[in-house]
Amino acid sequence: MTDGLQFSWELSGSGWATCLIKDRSSERKDIVSYCTDALADLLHGMAGLYGLLPVQRFSFDLEPAEVRWVLRRRGSEVDVAIYRFPDMSASFDVPDRKGTLVWTSTQPRDLLGHVVVEAAQSVLLAHGEDGYRAKWVRHPFPIAALQDLRRLHIQHDRCELQHGVAVS
Repeated sequence: MTDGLQFSWELSGSGWATCLIKDRSSERKDIVSYCTDALADLLHGMAGLYGLLPVQRFSFDLEPAEVRWVLRRRGSEVDVAIYRFPDMSASFDVPDRKGTLVWTSTQPRDLLGHVVVEAAQSVLLAHGEDGYRAKWVRHPFPIAALQDLRRLHIQHDRCELQHGVAVS
């Protein structure tokens, strides 16, 4: 836990992961399916916050529901909004506002980037690339996406927190 923000990603069975994000006032927990490359999508979305586009979107399949994360960068802060839709297969072109807002928080980009990097790195350290693939089944561990986000976070944020072991 860092300044009241906590994020975890834990493989919870063959093709399932438990995703938890929690701030000082609320939390959101979802059981995410392997039908999408969810951890890679999360890491790419976070890395996108360091680019030119101020809004990043990605979705997790909950079979059949969808949770869509919308990240809006405002200077050094990020507004995080998570919307729930009843059916992932029917919500592809549906605007965010048509979903149910189930969690929202505003966090410093450096802190959000840090907790996501640490959570992904913990998954890699716990399972290794082969163990991750065996449990997640459809997708390999997103090593390049983790390396990219970690590099961007260290390069652009003045994060003074420890960053664990570098992945190669």
